[in-house]
Amino acid sequence: MRVYLCGPINGCTDEECNDWREEITKSFPDAINPMIRDYRGKEAESYREIVDLDKRDVRNADCILVNYSKPSVGTSMEVFYAWSLGIPVIVWRAPGASISPWLRYHSTALTHSLSDAIAKLEEIAR
Repeated sequence: MRVYLCGPINGCTDEECNDWREEITKSFPDAINPMIRDYRGKEAESYREIVDLDKRDVRNADCILVNYSKPSVGTSMEVFYAWSLGIPVIVWRAPGASISPWLRYHSTALTHSLSDAIAKLEEIAR
């Protein structure tokens, strides 16, 4: 199953961007990782390329997994885009994170841990 790994990038450390994505890739080796194109610091001049390639990746996904550790405009846009295409949206949220009604509405499932998110992805893959 091709899972798009959706979550904050802009303003995040390498660890915040990569650690959880690398963990998911162990269970889903075909995961689509937007960090293969690291545009941090080049967002202003590369905005069209960023959005076009991320939208392509969302369209090519069977499901998206959202790491909701903090609000992110790009993440929100990707969630809405996936939802509008009928692609399941699994949200893994940080403990105590407040979820916007918009994010809740456009999510297929909300989970509280990475292991719960992986279990939900495996359920969808069946």
